[in-house]
Amino acid sequence: MPRTVSALLIGMLFGAGLAVSGMMNPAKVLGFLDITGDWDPTLAFVMGGALIVALPATLLARRRARPVLAESFDLPGKRTIDLPLIAGSALFGLGWGLAGFCPGPAFAALSTGLWQVGLFVLAMLTGMLAFRLLRAN
Repeated sequence: MPRTVSALLIGMLFGAGLAVSGMMNPAKVLGFLDITGDWDPTLAFVMGGALIVALPATLLARRRARPVLAESFDLPGKRTIDLPLIAGSALFGLGWGLAGFCPGPAFAALSTGLWQVGLFVLAMLTGMLAFRLLRAN
């Protein structure tokens, strides 16, 4: 139960940060990606602010034997760059560039009630399910 409450509170904090920074607005993201047009550097400042907070927290967490609410850290074991990683990264970037959403902001933007956001999230979840089904075989 503490992990669930913690995850809920952290998710709400993340969503609030996305809302306050304007990152739930795909036009902000697309403006950042438009480096040859009317470039909007806002996303760079949001990412920089996140790094300022995350870097010291990560360094402190690495000193711990285990997380506060889990038995062990859940870190990826794979450290190689392979074709599935490159293809997945390209698909992610393509979707992000076309729609202006990635998973976190898309879920947070569901709160706007816009049908386009719901359609994006549905398509994203369908892609995730398709991946799991294809990967299982």
